[in-house]
Amino acid sequence: MIKIYGVYGSPFVRKVLVLLEIKQVPYELVAQMPFARDENYQKLNPLGKVPTMVDGDLTLGDSKVICRYLDAAYPDSPLYPKEVKERALADWYEDLCTGAVAELAAGIFFQRFMRPFAFKQEPDEELVAKIIDKKLPPLLDYLESKVPAEGFVFGDFSMADMSIASPFYNAGYAGYEVDASRWPNLAGLINRVKEVPQVSAILAKEAKTLGLS
Repeated sequence: MIKIYGVYGSPFVRKVLVLLEIKQVPYELVAQMPFARDENYQKLNPLGKVPTMVDGDLTLGDSKVICRYLDAAYPDSPLYPKEVKERALADWYEDLCTGAVAELAAGIFFQRFMRPFAFKQEPDEELVAKIIDKKLPPLLDYLESKVPAEGFVFGDFSMADMSIASPFYNAGYAGYEVDASRWPNLAGLINRVKEVPQVSAILAKEAKTLGLS
């Protein structure tokens, strides 16, 4: 059985679990905090990040690499486009949103959720305001111009949609929502992805784990 090392609440682990659920591939989630300085885990992933996947004799780190592998290894219910240009766009959106967008969303999540609840510290609201008012808007403007007003990016739900939406669920745990009056296409896509049954089920497990339900 495939093993996924990680925790509920990670936007990167979330992507992999949703893909496995949609493809109905059995898996085991092995609890692993990121950057825990766990020597045994670092033998699997020297970066200490999550998720890491172990499928038989194959071990992979990085959610993008894992998702691309799983989509090819289990081709039923494909979650990446087949057409070359669309596939390249899907890869670009995934890289953008698991990189720069996820880092900014994680900043909001860390300051407003992790610092008060896990570390009993006050959030740095000046930093949060800089992220929300200065750093995020250019990226949101770009995504707003690329995502559709209805449906999903490439017609059917894909990992491009999941990658775009996923960071904002973490920011949402910290009270941030994309302004639907300014970015209606993006806000709509985030809500539509949330309604995908497999996504909704994983988010419910996250809420329970994070003490939000």
